Formats: sequence, C-alpha cells, structure tokens
Amino acid sequence: MANGVALACFLGLFLAFAAADHSPLQDFCVAQAGGSVFVNGMACKDPKTVKANDFSFSGLHLPGNMSNPVGSRVTPVTVAQLPGLNTLGISAARIDIAPWGINPPHIHPRATEILLVLEGTLEVGFITSNPDNRLISKVLQKGDVFVFPQGLVHFQRNTGFGNAVAIAALGSQNPGVITIANAVFGSTPDISGDILAKAFQVDKIVVGQIQSKF
Repeated sequence: MANGVALACFLGLFLAFAAADHSPLQDFCVAQAGGSVFVNGMACKDPKTVKANDFSFSGLHLPGNMSNPVGSRVTPVTVAQLPGLNTLGISAARIDIAPWGINPPHIHPRATEILLVLEGTLEVGFITSNPDNRLISKVLQKGDVFVFPQGLVHFQRNTGFGNAVAIAALGSQNPGVITIANAVFGSTPDISGDILAKAFQVDKIVVGQIQSKF
C-alpha cells in the first residue's frame, strides 16, 4: 500500500515535471513508426489513426534482468517505447539494481532526472562540472527522492542486502544516455590508447586491458 501511495505521489510529480524539450503546438504528435527524425522529435502519425495504445506502456511492474557485469538493468519508457510521448518533453524508466550492483556513471545530455526509491537502499550521486568536479552524494531509503541535473555525470549503487528498485522521470521524450566507461573505452573505432593513457595517467597496456572488456 505504501508503495502505491509513493508511486501515486511520484506520478503526480512526474506529470508536473518541467519539460526540457520544446512545447508542442498541437494536442499530440504520436511518433510514426519508421518516420524520419525532425528537430523536435519524430514524424507525426495521422491523428485520425491514433489509438489508446499509442499512449500506453505495460511492464514497469516486472523486474529487469540484473545478471550482467554491473548488476543492474534500466527499463526505459521514452518515445522509442511509447510513441505518444513524442513532443511532450517527458519520459520515465525503471531501475533494478542487485545487491552491491551499480548503475554506472553516465549522463543524460538532454534531460534532468528525478529518482524515487521504491525498494531497498541506494547510494546516489552526481559530479559538478569543471573545475571543481565536486561529488554530491547521499544514501537514499525507500520513499526518498533525488534530482540529477541535466548533463552531469551521475550514478546509483545498491548498498543493501536485497534488490533495489527505483523509478525515474526525465525532462525529455528522448533524454539520451552516455555511459562513461562504455563511451570512452568501448567506442567504435577505439580511441587511441596513447590518448587514453595520457588522459587517465596510466600505462597504455592498462588502457588496452580495459578496452578489451568493452
């Protein structure tokens, strides 16, 4: 029951969330499957063909598969999964994290994120921009809310003994995500080992070892 109340409150906040994307100039613009990408989103479906399912997504009650090296799974609900979000400037996600698993340091280039813990204990934090690079971090309990400012590196870690579950709301229909380690060490093609060795002040052999994992 407590979970239901917390989620209802959060959804109310989610609906009032200040959108970062530009406001639409029509009632809605359901994304047309296979349509071309335009400045403010996807091409619009003919309004006369829009159905209720275009505005609905099912499955956030289901836990994500956390059997991976980082021990977490993010289930996004962006315009790619819910076409009715097109031009509306909001999206959501479910985050499942196994004990001592992490949602690795990452950024959302187009959105601020607000996070509600539904179950478990999460250590969360973000890092301010240069030159301070200050870590702002806190341990959250069930029912706690935390905000990650747009474009800043942030993370979550489960510090409890059971699985942790959180729901996030984001101020963009397509917030994007850049996982720092994947981007830096798993780019295609690879960033030169000489560049990364100098940037991270480590031996080039160490860089190669890290790159081999991505």
